[in-house]
Amino acid sequence: MSACCSGGCSPEKPPVDARYRRILWIALLVNGGMFGVELISGWHAGSVSLLADALDFFGDAANYGLSLFVLALAPVWRSRAALVKGLSMGGYGLFILGTAAWNFTYGTVPEASTMGKIGLLALAANLSVAALLYAYRNGDANMRSVWLCTRNDAIGNIAVMLAALGVFGTGSGWPDIVVAGIMGSLGVSAAVSVVRHAREEIRAGAFVLKKT
Repeated sequence: MSACCSGGCSPEKPPVDARYRRILWIALLVNGGMFGVELISGWHAGSVSLLADALDFFGDAANYGLSLFVLALAPVWRSRAALVKGLSMGGYGLFILGTAAWNFTYGTVPEASTMGKIGLLALAANLSVAALLYAYRNGDANMRSVWLCTRNDAIGNIAVMLAALGVFGTGSGWPDIVVAGIMGSLGVSAAVSVVRHAREEIRAGAFVLKKT
């Protein structure tokens, strides 16, 4: 990790980790591709948890793109980007919770085999990205938000596969609804953490500017 994580670098010239940039590009491509796969599969399978995961992949792809854009900017802009990402994560979580409630009332029984296969593929994709990002999990708010997105995705993929087993075993759609609710709650929880961290960094940056 660079010295900037502890405030030791000048805000005008933040370091740009070439390896981290390459990892973000890989993550962007993986998440963009999986968004398309899960969107189509979730629609055909009638699975709200797969659709939720597809929206999550889309949000993460946008987050990685935003992270690449602000990577070479001053720390205050990286913190502001993390704040925007945290708010978007919270919005995603609330949307999924609302969709889960809607499908609880009007939902259909999804196709368990498709849920399981696509969930396994998504898990492999997210574990690969998470392994690349692991070394940056304790960086600034922007790096932390990227790590949390990927971690939550992997947890969500496991939950989707468990939901597929539940749908297969019970012949009902309630396991799919429960998993969608869990994924929405994870999104809200991660959003609170990222927003709090980003606001602390923004306040610290403003304090430094006032002193100078």
